Parts: sequence; structure tokens; C-alpha cells
Amino acid sequence: MKVLFKKQLMDSKVEHQLRREIEIQSRMRHPSILRLFGYFHDSDKIYLILEFAAKGEVFKDLNRVHRYDDKTASKHVADVASALHYCHTKNVIHRDIKPENLLLDLNGRIKVSDFGWSVHAPSGKRETLCGTLDYLPPEMVDGKQHNHTADNWALGVLAFEFLTGRPPFEAKNQKETYKKITNLDFTFPNYVSKEARDFITKLLLKDPKKRMDLLQVPLHPWITKYADKPLTNK
Repeated sequence: MKVLFKKQLMDSKVEHQLRREIEIQSRMRHPSILRLFGYFHDSDKIYLILEFAAKGEVFKDLNRVHRYDDKTASKHVADVASALHYCHTKNVIHRDIKPENLLLDLNGRIKVSDFGWSVHAPSGKRETLCGTLDYLPPEMVDGKQHNHTADNWALGVLAFEFLTGRPPFEAKNQKETYKKITNLDFTFPNYVSKEARDFITKLLLKDPKKRMDLLQVPLHPWITKYADKPLTNK
């Protein structure tokens, strides 16, 4: 159960995001996406009835271990990629993939959650600057239109953070982060495997059209070498 206070939502002017989150997430049916079964409300609060993710946030788990090994990181990334591909087949762009918005079930498998920034985009193109600073793709930073490949970029950032414990374009302020993103200014620590480097660099490309297709993710050597088979709809 997720409890939200109406006054806080109105004060922050995010009521429309909650409506969109409920509309989109309640329709999602994928083993790596957190189920939203329904909602109800009273005079002060809104209650979301959500699938239980017994092991909590990936963000907390990652902080606990500092960084994931190839096996854990690739397994989680493969599950996120499978969930995102499903979203894209439904013309939904998540737009806020990050460790804080990923949960773990009792078996330690990923559950993508928090669809507050997601959008149903049948035309495929959007212009809103949204999401989390460290995960923004260059086209958003440059004020250009974006499409579902913004999620592909975020998957590359996520893989880097899983393996190193920090996002690739982290900087002391927003301006410096934007500059690093637009210049693709990042370096791999020595311990990152060659397969992981190749995987990440195929996603962190400035040209959205050149980013690795999510259908190619389970076929990439980093995934085939280290990961369990991703969860998919039967």
C-alpha cells in the first residue's frame, strides 16, 4: 500500500502526474513491472494498492553493497530492458528509470515502479524536460524532442551505476552535469569488464537512432555471459 496526501500533491502541483501514473501502471502486465491493482481515497489521502516487493528498493540495496558484480548487474539490467521493451510496445515511455524507482521481489528480481513521469506517446515524440538529472539524455538537455530511446539511454546510465556505484556523468552542479552529458564525458574504472563497457557504450550514444535496440539486450555478450534469462511475458 502506498499512501499519498492530497494536500502535498496539490501543493507540489503533481496531481496530473499521479493520474497518469495510475492510468498507465494499472494497465501494465509484465513480470518485471510492479502491479498496481487499484486505488481508493478519503478526504485527506489517496491509497494505491500495489504488488508487494519484499526486498525493497534497489537504491538501498546498491548503497548497502556499494556496487554490483557483473552477474547481479547484468541480471537486473536484462529484467529492466525486458520491462521497458514491453512498455514501448504499448507506446509508453517510462522517462525516469533509476535505482530509486526499481524494487526487488522476494526472489531478488526487478520490479519497475513509479510511472509518475511516464507518458503514453503514440506519436513517439515528446518535448517535456523530465526525469532525474544524472539520467537525462543529451536530446533532453539540448531541448530537443525525445522518444522511447530516452529509456535506452537511461538503461546505459543504470548499468554504469550498478557496476560502479555512481552515475557516469556525476558532477558538482547541474551545469557541469549537463556539459558532461552533451559531451559524452565519462570514463570507466579499470575493474569494469570489457563486455560491460561495450554494452554501456552501445547505449550511451548521442544519436538516439544509433542506441542499441532493447531486443538486442538479451543477445549482448555481457548479458549472455553473466545474466540469468530475463523475465518476459509468456
